[in-house]
Amino acid sequence: MRPTGRLHLGHYHGVLKNWIKLQHEYECFFFVADWHALTTEYDNTSIIADSVWEMVIDWLVAGVNPGSARLFIQSRVPEHAELHLLLSMITPLGWLERVPSYKDQQEKLREKDLDTYGFLGYPLLQSADILIYKAGQVPVGEDQVAHVELTREVARRFNHLYGREDDFVERAQAAIKKMGKKNSKLYNELRRLYQEKGDHEALEKARALLESQQNITLGDRERLFGYLEGEGKMILPEPQALLTPTSKMPGLDGQKMSKSYGNTIGMREDPASVEKKLRTMPTDPARVRRSDPGEPEKCPVWAFHQVYSSDETRRWVAEGCRSAGIGCIDCKQPVIDAVLKEQGPIRERTKEFEENPKLVQSIINEGCEAAREVARDTLEEVRQAVGLVYNA
Repeated sequence: MRPTGRLHLGHYHGVLKNWIKLQHEYECFFFVADWHALTTEYDNTSIIADSVWEMVIDWLVAGVNPGSARLFIQSRVPEHAELHLLLSMITPLGWLERVPSYKDQQEKLREKDLDTYGFLGYPLLQSADILIYKAGQVPVGEDQVAHVELTREVARRFNHLYGREDDFVERAQAAIKKMGKKNSKLYNELRRLYQEKGDHEALEKARALLESQQNITLGDRERLFGYLEGEGKMILPEPQALLTPTSKMPGLDGQKMSKSYGNTIGMREDPASVEKKLRTMPTDPARVRRSDPGEPEKCPVWAFHQVYSSDETRRWVAEGCRSAGIGCIDCKQPVIDAVLKEQGPIRERTKEFEENPKLVQSIINEGCEAAREVARDTLEEVRQAVGLVYNA
């Protein structure tokens, strides 16, 4: 996540709730993408440093647990940059120019000079962010699927160029034997079905078989993934996009909640400010007077009810609005109560971290070191594959 300062309820419902769930299901890496922030804010870097710590506090008070996931800052793991450099040597320029968000963002941010290498290359930096941890799943929205697909193409090209070993077949066959007689026979049969008949179901079964093996090393497993598909050793596994549920959190004006629209409620915003914002939200323009009937579908408050209210409350709102049986303030009160209730535990946890910045820094320091250990191992393999290991 790019450091943009304190997060709002759109971030909480659209991203953080999903992270909290994922951290209990996968080995997760969540990082502050400060280098990515530079691709558009290179001329305004003063906002980044403070934003980093405010954003990390928001993660922690939301429930992201440093005991369950690695939390770190991108620029504190320089291996990301080296892998980005090495991948840039093999990535065709056209692959980057065709990423949908490239021209789209240039159009949206016309006031900024984005004719820079950093902006053109940021999807490849994203690929390095993913591949350095050999990620199997990448939680993204639909608009980011193209970035994961680029990452897959880059990994495939890298493996094709550098995944060849002189004794690859011999090593692969030795690894097969380590799986035991029954599993070896099954692997060979599934590999034959895929390579001779293009049976993709057999391919998936073989991949699942390899993932379950305890008797082979990580290197052997990656070697057998490559042997399965008739290629060399799979040094950089191809990740899959793990689609994030679309956020239903609207802004105060009914549009998507966004700082650029000025329609946000902060995750840790003062209760009095939150209540004032919700009480003064625009409603159905047809309800000029209290006695005028309205239509919930035309009212931004109704979108908040979709997130926060029970079926019973929504029925009461719909009937009361259409019949003018309730006023707009009556309609808003359950939303105000629900938002303040949701923020209560978040605000309670905030005090611990705001009053103890060293605790936040310690969490990040530990996360950075843990992430670096994994990144170093990958980069060592990559350097070796490329031929950049020089033994005196």
